Amino acid sequence: MRAGDVLLLVAIATGTALSVIDAVTGGAVQAFAQENLYNFGRKAGTVLGWVGLVASPFLVVPLIAAIWGRFSRLPSPVATLLRTAIRVIDSVNTATGDAVRWFALGLVIVTATVVVQRYVFGIASTPLQESVIYMHALLFLLSSAATLLADGHVRVDIIYAKLSRRGKAWTDLAGVYLALIPMCWLILAISGPYVNATWRILERSRESDGLAFVFLLKTAIPVFAVMMIFQGAAMAARAALAIAGQAEPARPGLAEPEA
Repeated sequence: MRAGDVLLLVAIATGTALSVIDAVTGGAVQAFAQENLYNFGRKAGTVLGWVGLVASPFLVVPLIAAIWGRFSRLPSPVATLLRTAIRVIDSVNTATGDAVRWFALGLVIVTATVVVQRYVFGIASTPLQESVIYMHALLFLLSSAATLLADGHVRVDIIYAKLSRRGKAWTDLAGVYLALIPMCWLILAISGPYVNATWRILERSRESDGLAFVFLLKTAIPVFAVMMIFQGAAMAARAALAIAGQAEPARPGLAEPEA
């Protein structure tokens, strides 16, 4: 069983347990969430924001390592640090991608069910219909970093495939620092007030019988940006190792040599 499957099972088990407890206690879980969840989320967001601000200077380490490695031998501790960071980031994003990949199957099954319900039996289920939106959004937002790791995003490849290993590395490095990270920082800056507003009211569906987790769905936007920033940093670290002539860690699921 993959780590992502375990992660998904834990999430399902936690949600089921909370639903059962809420039903048994007559809505105690919902009442507690309404009273405390926003303050908890605001404090957690503030802490994570400061952690990100303090850690952000480390994003330039791969760039410095690449420039250093181009003209001199990269120190072993730096190379080890880069490889460790790559493995950790790759593992987290791969596990997340493995977990949300099941939403693709869920989309097919639920969409087919909704169509049969509506056009065969003449009934409709708002939660079921809205779950399609949730699965679609989460599938694309939370699997984007794993897709970047697998080099699965659309690439306008005119000369890239003909470049040397170092040429590709410099191109990747430029793309990370000139496009990927700035765009993700912009998404974070713009989505901050937006997500704060939805948490303030614990936004739910506009339909009375709809799903009550719109605020969690919208939180996936900054989570997507953070995951992409980290995967971009791992991509830059791989490029730095390539420029320095060092071995790169194999990508999960791909047959790449360590040396």
